[in-house]
Amino acid sequence: MLIHIPRVLTSDEVLYCLRQLGASQWVDGKVTAGDQSAKAKTNLQIAQDSEVGRKLGTLVLNALARNELFTSAALPLRVFPPLFNRYDAGMEFEYHVDNSIRPDPETGFRIRTDVSSTLFLSGPDEYDGGELVIQDTYGTHSVKFPAGDLVLYPSTSLHKVNRVTRGSRWASFFWTQSMVKDDGCRTLLYELDQSIRSVRQLIPDTTPAILGLTSTYHNLVRKWAEL
Repeated sequence: MLIHIPRVLTSDEVLYCLRQLGASQWVDGKVTAGDQSAKAKTNLQIAQDSEVGRKLGTLVLNALARNELFTSAALPLRVFPPLFNRYDAGMEFEYHVDNSIRPDPETGFRIRTDVSSTLFLSGPDEYDGGELVIQDTYGTHSVKFPAGDLVLYPSTSLHKVNRVTRGSRWASFFWTQSMVKDDGCRTLLYELDQSIRSVRQLIPDTTPAILGLTSTYHNLVRKWAEL
């Protein structure tokens, strides 16, 4: 399930992030890559333990908490503290799969990476190349969204970032451990939730059909959720 979530950050929040990142020190992006991924990765990142990284990560987490579409799609149990990366001209990240387990640097708890997310901070007209390319059972998808928009997809997906040929691509990226581990079940719940929301715009919430659908949704969450 690949989902485009628009306007996760406001334009003011994007500008604030860019100003903070622009005044910060960047490190080699290989610091968060596994042995295999490090060989395919050429980019820059903000250090995980930096003050600006923690501050902007909290800003992103707060934005996610108010975003109903993210909650519906990811059904988050834990979210890995958001990281920030940068691809300048000539940089890329060849095909790879994200690590299955990541230790949270703040708490030490291990997070299972069920859902991967990229939150774009650079507009698509600010750089050439740099598309996020994701392979799934329905084919290959090339993603390059406006600043402030987010793409969410299963962490099991093979994916890459194309080589940037002009400009600079800045983004936040992170992983979510979902309450519902199985992507197929999570997709069904998302589609059911979105259908319920659409129908609620047409008929009253107290209609038996709405009550029945809502009950079914929550009972399926109860059946599949792991806490």
